[in-house]
Amino acid sequence: MEAASDRTPSNRPGMHKVCVVGVSGKLGRYLVQHALDHGYEVVGVCRAESVDKLGPIRDRITVVPGATNDRDVIQRAVAGCDGVLTVLVPIGRGHYSSGTAQAVLDLAPPGARLIFSSGWHITRDGHDVYPWKVKALVFAARLAKLTGRVNLDDQVEACRRIFTSETRWTLVRGSDLEEGESQGLPLWSRHVGDPLLKSNITRRIDFALFMVDALINDELVHEAPVIVGRKTPSALSHAATVNH
Repeated sequence: MEAASDRTPSNRPGMHKVCVVGVSGKLGRYLVQHALDHGYEVVGVCRAESVDKLGPIRDRITVVPGATNDRDVIQRAVAGCDGVLTVLVPIGRGHYSSGTAQAVLDLAPPGARLIFSSGWHITRDGHDVYPWKVKALVFAARLAKLTGRVNLDDQVEACRRIFTSETRWTLVRGSDLEEGESQGLPLWSRHVGDPLLKSNITRRIDFALFMVDALINDELVHEAPVIVGRKTPSALSHAATVNH
């Protein structure tokens, strides 16, 4: 079991410019806001038709429009970046997730911190123990693959490529998400099934906070943390057990 860091997120020398790949979605916009709050220069990538979703933050960042699995787009966007935050979306066409991950792995500057997002369904070593709800959602998503809208298998392939990469990666595996005010930095474990994670809920704003904080947390290099909200019942129960 891994307790979450109680560190206050802070900047560090060498982390000045970051790229957010998949900037137009809810998680992407939270990533931008946290990155700006840290004082980082931000470059964002999203499809051209989604640029208008950015709202006011559009004027505070550099936007590179295009598909996130387009290597030319990614090459332009990550140039000169110290870190890259990538939202891996299991879109069911054109190897979107695996193409996005591979482009970031191949084209980010040497030594850059690469932070990727996924759900709990991704396993690194096969030691995760999944509740029935997660199994049901994965089953439904695999049925949706038949419609061409969702492709979890391609996201699994994307994560396999990340796990075998020698870059400075971290894959953050998120629980179910909800909106709301920040509860602070989520807690994490290495495996689904840890009692710490039983509540299976995290504020989306805090999922983004964990990813941005991971840019400056070298303890998470080559880790695939599974996160849960800091003030959820299972997290509070875990804290009480540790304190006693």
